[in-house]
Amino acid sequence: MISWPNLVSQLFNGLALGALLALISSGLTIIYGTLGVLNLAHGAMFMIGGYAGYVTYQYTESFILAVIAGSLFVMLLGVVMERVIIRHFYHRPHEDQLLVTFGLGICFVEIVRLIFSSQSLVVPPPALFQGITNLGFMFYPTYRLAVVGIVAIALGALFIVLYRTRLGMIVRAGIEDSVMVDSLGINVYQVFMVVFGIGAMAAGFAGIVNAPVVSLTPGVGDDILVETFVVVVIGGVGSFPGAILGGLIAGEIISVTSMFNPGYAYVMLFAAMTLVLVVRPHGLLGVQGRE
Repeated sequence: MISWPNLVSQLFNGLALGALLALISSGLTIIYGTLGVLNLAHGAMFMIGGYAGYVTYQYTESFILAVIAGSLFVMLLGVVMERVIIRHFYHRPHEDQLLVTFGLGICFVEIVRLIFSSQSLVVPPPALFQGITNLGFMFYPTYRLAVVGIVAIALGALFIVLYRTRLGMIVRAGIEDSVMVDSLGINVYQVFMVVFGIGAMAAGFAGIVNAPVVSLTPGVGDDILVETFVVVVIGGVGSFPGAILGGLIAGEIISVTSMFNPGYAYVMLFAAMTLVLVVRPHGLLGVQGRE
């Protein structure tokens, strides 16, 4: 028998997971929507953000510095990756982009495995968010509640950058028509570099924020990559609000299904994606005509 406190607890778990998926997916959908690059290394960047934050925490014992360092390190990695490799594949077939980003993801995972081994590592939550919170009808881990707030702030900041700044205007224009943006005298390739860095930073930020919830291993980004692509499909390719909506839906589906039978969590997730594609082929908030 499932009690109401257990159900509500799972709904909160789904909200925390959905928020993280929304943040990771927003980075992925920005990169794909703007650059047309299917970045299969996005899960590895999520993992690297966690490890970079872990190393910083070992030296500083500051969770805030760990989050900043993890995010910036992955952003820098994304910029270097775009400048050195990805920019040569903008006009190549999608198959080539998939292969090169998939290969980069494997290289990143193996490099991390070589340095840190496969042993699970733990980053403790900040002292302010340790312990449990009494919600009146149940007790719930404080940090998981904090994750929802932290990710909401990050998504809000990302929204402001994309929808309230000149850079965001150029990025959104580039999503719709990069050729037109280029004809206006804007260096599209510099914009592409910044976009790739921002998308990678979103994954790195999510990686270190998630580190106190799930132990760090080199393969921690593998499952999240699959879930992230499903989120992008459900929400709509290139849609920032769609990434948020899709992330929340996916998080609740995985969490609630896991309460009954964890083995069917992915089945229900892919069933939901299939249903969305049948009803709305471009995703819940996707724009018709965008590929």
